[in-house]
Amino acid sequence: MQATSRRPVSILLISDPGLPTRRAQAVRDDLQRLLDATFQESVRLLLHTSMLRLRPDDSLELGDAVALAEQYEGPDVVLLLTEIPRLADGRPLIAEIFPAERVAVISCPTLGAFRSRSRIIDALMDCTRRMHPPPVHRPGVRVGTRWSHWTEVEGEGGHVMLCARAWLAGPRTVLGMIAGNEPIRTAPRLSSAMAAASAAGAFGIFYSSIWAMSTYLSTARLVGIGGLAIGVMVTWLIVSNSLWDRPKRSNLARVVLLYNLSTVGTLLLCVLALYAGLVALILAGGTIVIAPDYMATVIGEAPSWSTYLDIAWLSAAMGVVAGGLGSSFDSGTDLRSLTHGQRERQRRYTEDDRDLAAEGRGRVAGDTGT
Repeated sequence: MQATSRRPVSILLISDPGLPTRRAQAVRDDLQRLLDATFQESVRLLLHTSMLRLRPDDSLELGDAVALAEQYEGPDVVLLLTEIPRLADGRPLIAEIFPAERVAVISCPTLGAFRSRSRIIDALMDCTRRMHPPPVHRPGVRVGTRWSHWTEVEGEGGHVMLCARAWLAGPRTVLGMIAGNEPIRTAPRLSSAMAAASAAGAFGIFYSSIWAMSTYLSTARLVGIGGLAIGVMVTWLIVSNSLWDRPKRSNLARVVLLYNLSTVGTLLLCVLALYAGLVALILAGGTIVIAPDYMATVIGEAPSWSTYLDIAWLSAAMGVVAGGLGSSFDSGTDLRSLTHGQRERQRRYTEDDRDLAAEGRGRVAGDTGT
């Protein structure tokens, strides 16, 4: 009797553009090795990048993923890796399995900003094993996660959710959202603010009163002045660009709070990078321009390296305030896409539906007219 060949297990991993896609590509080889070690048959892992959309009621649109899966000849498992933070009963939701659609949704932000590579692999493997159990458990294969637990939804026919169990789940989600905003990649967009801050900060190199004041002030007071300047610029950017959101419905209050905290954290890191760059720039300029002997006649003592650093620190604080109040990002669109990518996506979905509906009504009207 001739043995029949079995169809290889097919797994489709769909990821949002940006950080989720880069993370999916980074774990691809390790995930493939774990899948091969788990199943006693060949496994075909497919990667696809597509924007996962939200319905107007804030629920995920799974229809696009199901339609996309049909283009790949119906994979056994569809994994959605999204940057959208999701909650269940106020707790961060790491993953959710929809057995009817054979789809699992994994939220990148709830996995945090650190050790995200191993956590993504854990979540993807756990979802895969639950939707398509391997024929035999093989020793040495990673199973389950220590930082989360599965909860079965009553009356949903196998619908389960993976929720974070640690009390650090909320802060971990905020850090994951900040990582998704990619502040390091966004810091160069502060070019116009950097230019204004540099112009104002450079004034401290040539203004001897700044030298005397920085020498007189204590280290704690200088640090406080720098922190105040950073806070002023972050507040100005949030207020001037209307980035602080208010929930339209009470059930969205927790999600909106996560968005607001991630906005503050992202802008804080960007402004900190601006401040550090400005201090370094002014310090380099001050050591070149200000002669030590001349500074000694102004401040009444021989200057040291810390003296130049104090001048740069105070000048940078003055420059950051001037740059924050007199400038902003190069464009408002860049700022909104930095901190509000998920909400922009939701609005785009609603607008697309409205446009399609209007288009459909126009076609019906045209057909009726003929």
